[in-house]
Amino acid sequence: MGDYTNMSGYYDLIMTSGYYDYDKIVDSLVEHLPFSNVLEIGCGTGLILETLAKRQPKVSLTGIDLTQAMLAIAQQRLQSHKQVQLQNQNVTQLHLNQAYDLAFSYGGVWYFVMDGDKEPFLVSHIAQEEPNRQGLAKVAEHVKSGGQLLLGVQGPHHDYASPISNGMMYSQKIEPSEHGFTKHYFLADGDKTLMAQTIQYRTYSFAQALALLKGFGFTYQAFTGDKPQFLTFHKS
Repeated sequence: MGDYTNMSGYYDLIMTSGYYDYDKIVDSLVEHLPFSNVLEIGCGTGLILETLAKRQPKVSLTGIDLTQAMLAIAQQRLQSHKQVQLQNQNVTQLHLNQAYDLAFSYGGVWYFVMDGDKEPFLVSHIAQEEPNRQGLAKVAEHVKSGGQLLLGVQGPHHDYASPISNGMMYSQKIEPSEHGFTKHYFLADGDKTLMAQTIQYRTYSFAQALALLKGFGFTYQAFTGDKPQFLTFHKS
């Protein structure tokens, strides 16, 4: 699974320079109320959890992440939000001793890519097939019957370079691989490279993704209207 240690010190700077719209993400989560407890799979530095905690202070929130350096930042960010619990866990071995009304991943372990009218496809930070199944099995154990799994929707990935809010240059390069793609992330200050990170991703066609998720009790709920922030799966 992707380890974001190299990126952790710059993650907030990149993400809050227009990479994601956190208010829109949380707007979409709140549309799925009522829920009493929520699990974020791959919470990173806690930017989504912080926004959600401010909007829903009575909801119990749990965030897991594989990268301890990211969680350390999240712990500082969320220390005043006592309803949030953070744990350093690998989703393939997830063990939290409770089940949740709603679990979600937005750019975390799993998400969908949607490009215009093309059929969406699933992207996983887990590069091998069997660990993907292990992870989804563990998530299924932690979502209540009748609960929901929400997987984020992003636009197509492509090579680009763009200045961020402090004037540094963020860039990324995509290379196809046998079962998905490899993504190279860079951050530069002038001629100096401050950060370089490479992550391998596995992809599944929409049909493959629906079949995979259905095998663990998650049934797709089709959406209507404009491109959603999440695709919704109901747990049987």
